[in-house]
Amino acid sequence: MKNALIWGLIIGALSGLWLFIMHIMGYDIQDSKASPYEYFSILIPIAGLFFGIKNYRDTECKGNMGVLEAIIQSFKILLFGGTIAIFAGIVYINYIQAGNNLSAFSGRMFGALLVGILCALAVSLLLATKSNKVD
Repeated sequence: MKNALIWGLIIGALSGLWLFIMHIMGYDIQDSKASPYEYFSILIPIAGLFFGIKNYRDTECKGNMGVLEAIIQSFKILLFGGTIAIFAGIVYINYIQAGNNLSAFSGRMFGALLVGILCALAVSLLLATKSNKVD
């Protein structure tokens, strides 16, 4: 659980920081279309999950991890990271860019959820070492 908390904290903090960096760069979430810079944020969960699952596999599983173990650990990491990112998003919407932008932001959060799930599956398949059975 410690591994998931640490890497979830990293993903959540970087995602929240990215939201504020986009604001400094002049990006407005009230726009219905995404900024080209917004697509770079996909690197945060990919890198965080990759290094988090790799660390889990190497330290706690002693190099031998199945796909199901990796998926469960990925979802734990994403749960912690998503909670922190949503909190940062709420702070951003309420204090930085107040207004009627909840629907645009919630749409982006749903997109982030889908990206996180796809990244979790991809990283889990990539780093699993037990190939003869699911678990």
